[in-house]
Amino acid sequence: MAEAKIPAPGLKFLFAHPAHFIACGFGSGLTRWAPGTFGTLFAWITFGFFRPHVTDFELIQLLTAGYLLGIWAINVAGKAIGDPDHGSFVWDEIVPFWLVLLMTPATFFWQLTAFVLFRYFDITKPQPAKYFDEKVKNGFGVMADDLVAAGYSLLVLALLKFVLG
Repeated sequence: MAEAKIPAPGLKFLFAHPAHFIACGFGSGLTRWAPGTFGTLFAWITFGFFRPHVTDFELIQLLTAGYLLGIWAINVAGKAIGDPDHGSFVWDEIVPFWLVLLMTPATFFWQLTAFVLFRYFDITKPQPAKYFDEKVKNGFGVMADDLVAAGYSLLVLALLKFVLG
């Protein structure tokens, strides 16, 4: 018998602890339909606001800190909700997609392509993402499978850029 799905949390959960607020992508993961897609859209929109104000090196440092923060936040939120990889947790989409955007040409076409690729690899979970998703049931595993999706996305983007010139 399939395990019962835990429903999407509400605002009470979101604001009960800073880790919940972070894990749920500042609320972008609370949608009942395609929260991962909404989290990735949130990442795309917010990237444009802070990107002009930081150097590449500063952004890499912030992304590293955000990744480590995500491991902690998802661990805390997962224990609180009773699911280590609840669908409302979208910080694991946000930070890796910011990394993808950092390395993607700043045009709508390239960023849209990056968005589609990232969502595809996040949903299909090619190895080793599938391993992390199925076997590592904690904040590290949740964050790692999306980092793998980011890596695949960047690889395909690099190949497209090479082919298209």
